Amino acid sequence: MTGMDVELSTDGACLDPELLQLAEVSPMALKENPQVAEHLYNQWLSLPETVRLVKSLIEDAKAGITLNVPSTSASANGATSSALPSMFPAGSAPPLSPRSSSGSPRFMKRGSGAGPSPFGSPLKLISEPEKEVIPQFYFQNGRPPPKELKEKNLERTAQIFSGHLDGLQIHEFKTVTKEICKLPSFFSSVLFRKIDADCSGNVKRDAFVAYWMNSNMMTMDTATQIFNILKHPDRSYLIQEDFKPVLRELLASHPGLEFLQGTPEFQDRYAETVVYRIFYYLNRSGNGHLTLKELKRGNLVAAMQHADEEEDINKVLRYFSYEHFYVIYCKFWELDTDHDFLIDKENLIKYGNHALTYRIVERIFAEVPKRFTSKVEGKMVYEDFVYFILAEEDKSSETSLEYWFKCVDLDGNGIITPAEMQFFYEEQLHRMECMAQEPVLFEDILCQIVDMVAPENKTHFTVSDIKSCKLSANVFNILFNLNKFMAFETRDPFLIRQERENPTLTQWDHFAHREYIRLSMEEDGEDASNGSGDVWEESIETSS
Repeated sequence: MTGMDVELSTDGACLDPELLQLAEVSPMALKENPQVAEHLYNQWLSLPETVRLVKSLIEDAKAGITLNVPSTSASANGATSSALPSMFPAGSAPPLSPRSSSGSPRFMKRGSGAGPSPFGSPLKLISEPEKEVIPQFYFQNGRPPPKELKEKNLERTAQIFSGHLDGLQIHEFKTVTKEICKLPSFFSSVLFRKIDADCSGNVKRDAFVAYWMNSNMMTMDTATQIFNILKHPDRSYLIQEDFKPVLRELLASHPGLEFLQGTPEFQDRYAETVVYRIFYYLNRSGNGHLTLKELKRGNLVAAMQHADEEEDINKVLRYFSYEHFYVIYCKFWELDTDHDFLIDKENLIKYGNHALTYRIVERIFAEVPKRFTSKVEGKMVYEDFVYFILAEEDKSSETSLEYWFKCVDLDGNGIITPAEMQFFYEEQLHRMECMAQEPVLFEDILCQIVDMVAPENKTHFTVSDIKSCKLSANVFNILFNLNKFMAFETRDPFLIRQERENPTLTQWDHFAHREYIRLSMEEDGEDASNGSGDVWEESIETSS
């Protein structure tokens, strides 16, 4: 073997397995002649026993049987056991890893029995992991109500409709609205008519269940429910007319509005004022189309629920207070001297004891902050006046700040410059001089405004700068409302005390409260300017 005297035959059948014994071949010889080992290995692979062994192992692997190589014959055993020299000296080879008898790939515990390994075959099929079931999260017609809730409501519905085979009439439907739908009671009529599409005068149980439960109205939030009930089927928004049926039922059923039953014209005015206030605060785009998003962002739903629970409508300060309506309507009536229900510039300049400058009134009638709904050029109607008075008396709201920002922004480029501010302040300065007031130079005023607002860029003011400042109302009062400017400078202690005692009330709430007391006392025939000033002030404090 060392001299390469043995002739290597390519015929596996003629190969003597004994020739594969390499006991006499030194490692150095194999290192110098690696082709010898390669030839011998190729010859071993061509043996019939080796071919059968390899085929058997492959079939076992395909079948998933644990790999276990038994001896096929003495010659094969000799070939496999002594074909190659051992890497380790005799008795120094490390023990083989024990094989687990179970099918799980875990390490064997000490003392446990050994068995075939599950990792014996790399071709063993691996079972796929169980697929996770994701519950449905999108429902085209809204999420169906929980089974328990639906069953509970169905049971209560059956009780209410029991004994009414022909269905409920409109005056009997309020219980359904309150208990099942959880809506304000004054939605009863409009909900009834929504379900009674054929105007039969009755709503049967199956029709109600189909509309409220099977169409998933029950699982919607309250704002979405109200939106869908009020809106026209062909529109994706609400208009002012959509609120009229709800307000008519409120006027007919609320105990705090019973005194208006004999004066239908004031019922209409009250309903109009409520709607105008709703759109003033919620319809931020000002296009008269109230979207679901705008409805959800506002506090109208909470105000409606409060109005349904509160017997004193005047405690519902948001939108529904009759006292607030009374103040707005009386202020309009005071300015409309010829009572043609129209106000011109000369009328408006008298507002608040001539508090506003001519220049700002000109901007209002130029319809810069908001287009008038009036059909008469140069005149504002009651709706336009409602927007004006809400903006004037509560400059803390975002709607008001946008209203006055547009007025002062002369070129409409979205920023207010010191030059634009000076244009409006010049008239204020002139009025202070005429009233023998110590004038304040515009340079000092500008420094004061910059300190109050703290704009990002001190060369101009943006809408976001104005909205982020808590004192922005004073900025506009300085520019065009002399009375409020002087009140701010003198820091009226009575007003300061009011604000501290009632921090949740808005500027509008304080104004409407004071004006209602004054107007009601005048209505009672008392002269508030002749010896009754103390009584009026005491009345304000008591009411507060």
